[in-house]
Amino acid sequence: MMGEKEAKSPKRKTLEGACREHGLSVTPQRSLIYRIFTASDRHPSATAIYQEVKTVFPNISFDTVNRTLNTFQEIGLAKVVANSGEPKRFDPNLETHHHFHCLSCGKILDFHHSDYDALAVPKTIQERYSVVKTRVHLEGYCDQCTEK
Repeated sequence: MMGEKEAKSPKRKTLEGACREHGLSVTPQRSLIYRIFTASDRHPSATAIYQEVKTVFPNISFDTVNRTLNTFQEIGLAKVVANSGEPKRFDPNLETHHHFHCLSCGKILDFHHSDYDALAVPKTIQERYSVVKTRVHLEGYCDQCTEK
């Protein structure tokens, strides 16, 4: 049974509200996946979350965790970080921000930069497409990998 403290947490209310709005049940598995996901600051992959979830629910499948994370993205509880052929990485930070991705260790860092928030979409793109969001994704080497 879920503790009273967790039932009243803002994260729990956010999960319950989004699930209710989209006709989804708040299962113990979905709750745990959401708790682990939102507690991470590492932009976890489904595999990373699965490794943690299976310590509590040993019979849960990777597919269940992956589908749950994709559902979170579909109902607005998560974003997918742009990637280059790697496993999909998820982001619990729904506020406007950008990413720096280390090409060596794979670390993804959030950063804020108001100039990037205000980037103008090129006219040739505006004429052909309906842009709904812009996000800057920088790639390079983090300070730890540069020192090696």
